[in-house]
Amino acid sequence: MKKKFLRTDTRRFLRLGKKKKSLRKWRRAKGVHSKIRRKRKGYPAKPSIGYKTDKRTFGRINGLIPILISNPKQLEKATKENILIIAKVGAKKKIEIIKRANELGLKIANLGGKNESS
Repeated sequence: MKKKFLRTDTRRFLRLGKKKKSLRKWRRAKGVHSKIRRKRKGYPAKPSIGYKTDKRTFGRINGLIPILISNPKQLEKATKENILIIAKVGAKKKIEIIKRANELGLKIANLGGKNESS
């Protein structure tokens, strides 16, 4: 699992994400006496070289290689090792892509909303 790096004082202030996880973004600790910058024990971790994602798994979604699909013809290039990401297309074409992907047994990453039951 990926390490979530926390900004200084995220646990302290609401505007920095005390109760709202979407506000928790990494910002470099620049203070002279900053415990995070000094990498003190018991304080949130600071991003450094050892945390890089492995090359073999980088950019994958659930272990599958993503492919952007904008029309049904592009489904022929996809294999079982791929996960589909449907581009910004209209409803008619989107339903067509979903039906064809289900026939081929391919997984779709951004399937949601009204078309989820199709």
